[in-house]
Parts: sequence; C-alpha cells; structure tokens
Amino acid sequence: AKCSAISIGKEGSTGHNHHSFRADKTGHQYQLEAVFLAHRIGWKKETVGSHVIKNNTIYDCGQNGIVGHLGCVFSTIENNHIYNIASKREFYGHEIGGIKLHAPIDVVIKNNRIHDCSLGIWLDWQTQGTRVHGNVFYRNNRDLFIEVSHGPYVVDHNIFASPVELDNFAQGGAYLHNLFCGPFEIQNVLNRSTPYHFPHSTDVAGFSFVHSGDDRFMNNMFMQTNSKRTVGTAGYDDFTTTFEEYLEVMSKDRTGLWEGQQAIYLDNNAYFNGATAAKHEATSHTWKDFNPNVTLEEEDGRLYLSFELPEDYVAKGDIIETKTLGTARIVAAPFDAPDGSDLIFDTDLNGNKRLEKADIGPFEQLKGGTNRFKIW
Repeated sequence: AKCSAISIGKEGSTGHNHHSFRADKTGHQYQLEAVFLAHRIGWKKETVGSHVIKNNTIYDCGQNGIVGHLGCVFSTIENNHIYNIASKREFYGHEIGGIKLHAPIDVVIKNNRIHDCSLGIWLDWQTQGTRVHGNVFYRNNRDLFIEVSHGPYVVDHNIFASPVELDNFAQGGAYLHNLFCGPFEIQNVLNRSTPYHFPHSTDVAGFSFVHSGDDRFMNNMFMQTNSKRTVGTAGYDDFTTTFEEYLEVMSKDRTGLWEGQQAIYLDNNAYFNGATAAKHEATSHTWKDFNPNVTLEEEDGRLYLSFELPEDYVAKGDIIETKTLGTARIVAAPFDAPDGSDLIFDTDLNGNKRLEKADIGPFEQLKGGTNRFKIW
C-alpha cells in the first residue's frame, strides 16, 4: 500500500487534518480536542475497537502496516509478519511504523515478527493497559517508540535486535524478560500534557506531563553488540530509587510544582560485553568482557536466535507478577491484564514453564555455551 495496509480507526469529525488546513493550533491541541470529541460521540468499549488482526503478512507499505487512532482500543494484534514499512522514506514524521497506534488502551500486541522497517512499533499517547509481548524485532532503524504516555503498560519477552531498541518518551512502563541488543533513549516531555484514563476505560481521569521514570526493568538481558552508544540501564543513574525517596525530594520544593526524576525500579538484569547497569540496581549480573555473539538465522520461513553464554553462567530472578510491580504513579493503577486479572510471568517466550527461580531474559533452560532457539 502507498500509505497503510490496515486502518483500525480514525473518526473524521474529530479534527481530521485541521492542523494541516487551518494551522491555527498545534497538533497537540487538536489531538486533545479529538479525545473529547470522540468520547462525546461514543468512544467507549461497547461501540469502538476490539479488533482482531491475526496471521497476516504485511509488507511494502509507504507509511505504516497497521494504524489506529482511538479506534484501536481493546484490540489484539497477533502473529503478523510485518516488513519493509516506510523504507523508501516517502513520508516524514508522524504515523510511521510497522504498527502505529494512538491511544492503545488495553491493546495486546503479541508474537509479531517485525523487521526492515523505519520504525517497528510506535505507541503514541495514552498507552495504558497495553501489553507488548513476545514480538521479534530486527533490522529496523528503531524497534519500539512509546511516547507521552503514563502507563501502566507491560513490555515482556520480546527480542529487540536492531541498532536502536527503544525510545522511551513515556513513564509507567514495566520491561520484563526482554533481550535488548542495542541502546535506548530516555526523554521527558514537559511541553505536552496528555490524558490518562480510569483503568480499562476510555473515560479521562486527568492530564500530566511526562517526567520520565516510574519504570520497572526486571529480569532483562542487555547484550552490547555493535552500537557505539552504551547499552543497559545506566541512563537511569540520577533517578530516585524508591517512591519514598522521590516523595522526600519532592517535598523540599516549597512551590509544590516540582516533579523531578521519578523513581526507577531495577532488579535482576544481566549485562554483557560492556552493557552497563545503573549504579543503584538492587541486584545485577554483569559479564563486562564476554561477547555473546548474537546471531539471527532465517531458515525456510522460520527464524532462529543464537547467542553464547559463559560456561559458568548462572542468573536467576523471582517470578514476576502484577503484585510485584506496584502501581503506576500518575494513574494509580496496577500492571494487570486488559480484562483486569493479574498477570503472572511464569512461562517463557516459547511457552515453557518457568522454574521457581526463573532464568533472566526471554528463555528458560539457558546453559553455558551456545544457546539456540526458534523464535518465529
């Protein structure tokens, strides 16, 4: 498709192209208006969204493979093969990506294979109750971009194998059991206040800027490959480390307006080949000089991942579940499933049951030496 293969919703009367034709307000202001106008005419679970996009091959699209603006809510995007999206650079900026969604409330994006795209997945505004699970990203310019959202959302058991893994222009995310092979960027957004919602609802609960932090990185593997930028969590060195510490620092601002660096929760991540842990991580496992030699191989439509581990490799973490993760600060909501049930991360990327002490990263049953897994 010249532009989009599959569109799952943009209601025309809510400001379609006003920014281009009228240019009297910022795009941010029009987007805020669109949220309220959509709600007024029926933007809720009973009438909008709940699409299922499954088992498709989507390729050679100029702008995006799957796109949704408000209409994507409560949907499932599963087991799609998406590639060669926006690779000709025919369009600039907004709505670029293998998957590009505005307001992906309670959306599940799982087990997709996304490669050779300008941007793999872009979740923009109101990423709340969203789960990005078991996806494989490689040879993209960037893998995942989450923007101006307050959480809670979960990113778990993904393979991020492109030059840049994550642009984190959001807060309130839980990153669990992923494999990161490249760097990511952390950025606050203090010029756009964006909506957040009551849990599992399109009803707006409030607005807030993004101050960065309030993220969880637990049981991930960081494998420095060829990037000149540092891989790992060291970008969080200057953040507070507990909610209590954050409150103490914030209380010293007598105006009551200062937000500062919210707490970041780091535990049981593994770092290889120069990948660097934040200085305050509770428990980290580091093999600074060991190169895991990450390799992706395509065979008869299947995709295999290989990497090496030290012969004496041991890195385990506790089973993570909803109660482990607390609540996202701004939204005051737990990291639960779209239906409100608790999440328990007790199976690996390939469906294997995790032991009581789980292997770090996407796979259970890791061993010293060469590990090879079919990942799609």
